[in-house]
Amino acid sequence: MGEYKKHILIVDDEENTRIGLSKLLVQEGFEVDSAASGYEALDYLRQTKVNLVISDINMPDMGGLAFLKELSRHFPSTNVIMITAYGGVESYLEAMNLGAFEYLHKPVRLNELRSVIKKIFNGGQTVSQMS
Repeated sequence: MGEYKKHILIVDDEENTRIGLSKLLVQEGFEVDSAASGYEALDYLRQTKVNLVISDINMPDMGGLAFLKELSRHFPSTNVIMITAYGGVESYLEAMNLGAFEYLHKPVRLNELRSVIKKIFNGGQTVSQMS
């Protein structure tokens, strides 16, 4: 993966999700930070470059799709994985049209997340899942 750790930002209003995903991704060797809202994440991104954003769709104040619109406008080269417990076809299509790399359902399965992250960091090429 290179000489430096890939930096991931997790954006979710649910603290348990932020903590759980952070722990898993740190164990996988990533540098991980988190934000509790889209506004907090945008402020963070103005100061710090990240390689990947993992964002919930259903959040108060600024929902995940509104956050994705702002992210696409201000940080168009940032890779994004959207996650949700409540998503349907409409939110999936909107997220993909706004530039999300992938859309995953909660609870997020670690092997599925690993596979998507590897695709992102290997230029979108399909690679076999890690065990």
